[in-house]
Amino acid sequence: MPETTLMLSEEVREALDARRPVVALESTIIAHGLPRPRNMAVARELESLVRGAGAVPATVAVLDGRARVGLTDGDMERIATDPEVRKFGHRDLAPALAAGASGATTVSATAFLAARAGIRVFATGGLGGVHREWTVTQDESADLRLLARTGITVVCAGVKSILDVPATLQRLETLGVTVLGYRTGYFPGFYLSSSGLPVDWTVRTPEEVADVMRAHSALGGPETALIVARPVPESEQLDPALHDRVLAEALDECRERGIGGQAVTPFLLDLLVKRTGGASLEANLAAVRGNVRLAARIAAAL
Repeated sequence: MPETTLMLSEEVREALDARRPVVALESTIIAHGLPRPRNMAVARELESLVRGAGAVPATVAVLDGRARVGLTDGDMERIATDPEVRKFGHRDLAPALAAGASGATTVSATAFLAARAGIRVFATGGLGGVHREWTVTQDESADLRLLARTGITVVCAGVKSILDVPATLQRLETLGVTVLGYRTGYFPGFYLSSSGLPVDWTVRTPEEVADVMRAHSALGGPETALIVARPVPESEQLDPALHDRVLAEALDECRERGIGGQAVTPFLLDLLVKRTGGASLEANLAAVRGNVRLAARIAAAL
């Protein structure tokens, strides 16, 4: 990717050149995941958490047709407040750059751009995955295929619980993407500490994750992502009974309204926030904060 297309901030470039730890952060949570003005406060908080753990934050976005890795406070303010800022996945990057457009990056776009910049670790909330009723809709997040061909470690709280979690884990296995449970033998449930589904491998320290990353590189195999699945603590998770009841209601309403395609995820997540009185959002943010701290510690351990 030409340097004129991929623009690294001075701080990020200097850190990478000096082999100091850097953590990539997505910008969709700023533009589309939180209400204003809280979105800007959270954006600053996440960067501060990375710095507090001894790493350099690299929030990723596309501004005026330039892929930016590392944003100024003014850049983040624009992402947080400009209603014209779109949401870009990996497939949107080329037309967005050609058109001089601006947008926040999803997991797939952030992972792709961060890896191209040479960043090894990326922190987010939850991944996309296989949608429910996949056998009918064939609806699967672009995150999965992109992670199957992108060499980056992604620290997350599993996949969004509105998805078909067992099918997503099976798809990740098929695609050859390694999943590590962080201090857990079970795959996290995004809003919940556990999905009830076991993981094959468990790591307990950032140093152990770094060891797996080094071994993965030394093998010289396909460029695939490494997923570090860190559960939200039970004390900060959404009440499981409330989660199950509201999610069942939301799925029924989604079917009744005939909502499909890309509209499904934002509809369900928005309904969860409203019908849990904001508790799902707080659980999401608790997960993101913990993931960001852990990602910075992993980057430092490298």
